[in-house]
Amino acid sequence: MTYTDADAVRHYEQALDNLLFFRAEAATEVGAALDVSPRSAMGNVFRAYLGLLGTEEKDAAEAATAFGTFRRDVSPAGLTPRERMHVEAASAWLDGDMHEAGRILAGLVVTYPKDALALAVGHQIDFFTGDAVLLRDRIGGALSAWDRDDAHYGLLQGMYAFGLEEAGHYDLAERVGLEAVERNARDVWGIHAVVHSYEMQGRHEDGIRYLDARTDHWATGNYLNVHNWWHYALYLLETGRTDQVLAVYDAAIHHDGSSGAAMELLDAAALLWRLHLAGADTGERWPALADAWARRNDGAHYAFNDVHAVMAYVGADRLSDAQKLIRERESWVRTVDPRHPGLSNAAMTADIGLPVCRALVAYGQRRYAETVDLLLPLRRRFQDFGGSHAQRDALQKTLVEATLHAGYHDLGRTLLSERINLRARCPYNQDALARLTRRTSTAGVD
Repeated sequence: MTYTDADAVRHYEQALDNLLFFRAEAATEVGAALDVSPRSAMGNVFRAYLGLLGTEEKDAAEAATAFGTFRRDVSPAGLTPRERMHVEAASAWLDGDMHEAGRILAGLVVTYPKDALALAVGHQIDFFTGDAVLLRDRIGGALSAWDRDDAHYGLLQGMYAFGLEEAGHYDLAERVGLEAVERNARDVWGIHAVVHSYEMQGRHEDGIRYLDARTDHWATGNYLNVHNWWHYALYLLETGRTDQVLAVYDAAIHHDGSSGAAMELLDAAALLWRLHLAGADTGERWPALADAWARRNDGAHYAFNDVHAVMAYVGADRLSDAQKLIRERESWVRTVDPRHPGLSNAAMTADIGLPVCRALVAYGQRRYAETVDLLLPLRRRFQDFGGSHAQRDALQKTLVEATLHAGYHDLGRTLLSERINLRARCPYNQDALARLTRRTSTAGVD
């Protein structure tokens, strides 16, 4: 821990523990470490990572400024090889290259498999870039080097469980996730992994019971609580309890006291969009959410966020705002090489974000055939701009609904056959198939 005294190390270790438990106090402890040791290599690296993990453009810009000052003041020659790799990873991400940052951290944990910060940050990068195989193998490749009695071993299991789920190993993900939570009842990422495994198997009632039994452990006191409430609301939606979905939305997902953070607004938009696809009345929630996105005034930073902002604008019937965002991103893409390997969001925006945004606008304007034309070629590539299977399912459902509305019966039957054979217990799939059957029998087209 170069340029880091004993007091700063203690703050650093507490910050790491807070990060692994998704506690907001991680930032406070990192700040305390830097107050004691301003030139601390790992303290400055940690602060940079925290500025990036929220996918907030303004936070990333502030982190870049602070890290630039550190790099001008501290020569890499005075750091350990491990610290230099962290500095390179943080620098790459601050420069916009998430993929390179992830590669550097993957190399780091080959030599230092017990570097919990490198594993946790790399795991989130794999999530932001939609790399299910690395979500699994980055953690799996290090886990055997850990002592099962290590205080953080269970938290690594929670990460591994999520990687297993995203890679399709649902039974194993459930088992590993349950063991992780048994070790640490407040392991909200482990709880989140189990919840995902139930979601992908269509076990919605099991998911509700699991979350209900642990409400005191996940529902407050961490910055993943809104997202886990979102999962709870998805379960309710799939089981037909729309009134309860809206109650959860109002109480926990978006309300007057919400922070306005991108990740919270993202969950809000994703939930309301699913209600929109189902034809549910959401009252005045769309306009309030669209206002919250507009207040952010984000630039081109993370295409996954842009798509959810467009959902909010389309849902609120503010198509001009959606089209304005699209034009701004089109203009931005023209200023960079969309294939440049050093700017991850350029390719994410050009290849996935922009066509998806255009498809959402088309859906809002009831141009369903155009929606299908835009989404169908991308449906097996949505992961390229990040998120989880559960999050991206909103786009898959948009494609299904557009297909049904457009009267593409054969395509609709194929898409639903895929879904039903993968998740036979999912009520949405059965409902959509029933609607397709009725449409086919009358040969009607919207």
